[in-house]
Amino acid sequence: MTVLEVKNLKVYFFSERGTVKAVDDITFDLQRGEILGLAGESGCGKSTTAYALLNILPEPGRIVDGSVVLDGEDLTQKSPIELQKIRWEEISMIFQNPRSVLNPVLRVGDQIVETIMLHEDTTPNEAWKLMEELLEVVGIDPAFAINYPHEFTAGMTQRIMIALALVANPKILIADEPTAALDITVAVQLLQLLKNLQEYLRLSIILITNDLATIAEACDRVAIMYAGQIVELADVKTIFKDQLHPYTEGLIRSIPSLLGSEELVFIPGSPPDLLTPPSGCRFHPRCPIATTLCYKTQPKYREIKKRHFIACHHADQLWRKNVWK
Repeated sequence: MTVLEVKNLKVYFFSERGTVKAVDDITFDLQRGEILGLAGESGCGKSTTAYALLNILPEPGRIVDGSVVLDGEDLTQKSPIELQKIRWEEISMIFQNPRSVLNPVLRVGDQIVETIMLHEDTTPNEAWKLMEELLEVVGIDPAFAINYPHEFTAGMTQRIMIALALVANPKILIADEPTAALDITVAVQLLQLLKNLQEYLRLSIILITNDLATIAEACDRVAIMYAGQIVELADVKTIFKDQLHPYTEGLIRSIPSLLGSEELVFIPGSPPDLLTPPSGCRFHPRCPIATTLCYKTQPKYREIKKRHFIACHHADQLWRKNVWK
């Protein structure tokens, strides 16, 4: 069952230098109880997409077109007051740097209790008990509720942020690079926690990361973003084994294999300036199979196979496999 449907979403930032097309006409859906990954190089629009879903874009960002439909209602048409309720009770978000969200002068338990009482009709004592239960769910001893944010490790702080996000029992959890500041052992533990929560609570999760190992470990489907657009979307097995877009293939083949059986790929050049993106396909300046058509015409985002979407003029030409040689 589809819980969230994003259609033709455009997010632009308006500055004195011009208009930055940070997210430019993206479409995807999120199913009940799945983990959808948003992956790509830094600056491709992953986090901006997440902020747009909650309409918490920093200035001077604006949603200029498209829709974000949750349970049949377009969130882009909601008032700020309506969105305040939706942000916790329907969609919650955990951020890359939870220390920037938590109040450094308040005990973590008090911060969670305050959030509970804001969204639930409950007494302080009942809220404190619920807070302790939430801490246990995310793997933190409730005895630490009297501690301040700076007294926790990065991994524990991220778990506290997850507890905060679960206060109002949302349907959707957005995780913006939750493991970016963590060492590998703690990152693996946090990913396992997210997967457990997804299964136990039937959460739908959007996981934003530039780490393909994280995608392979945690996600059911993956949307690969490049220069503000989704270039390929499919289930995780297809993305890693039968990808069709040259950019996706380049990303996958840039990961060292434990067997050392394949030569590593290096994608030349850099992502484009979204103030003045290239004409046609935005990947064409770096693509090894770009043609005149790619230079002139933007490829249509289309379903090439069942639940496999792609934006590439040459995606249906099977001889394209292993284009990075």
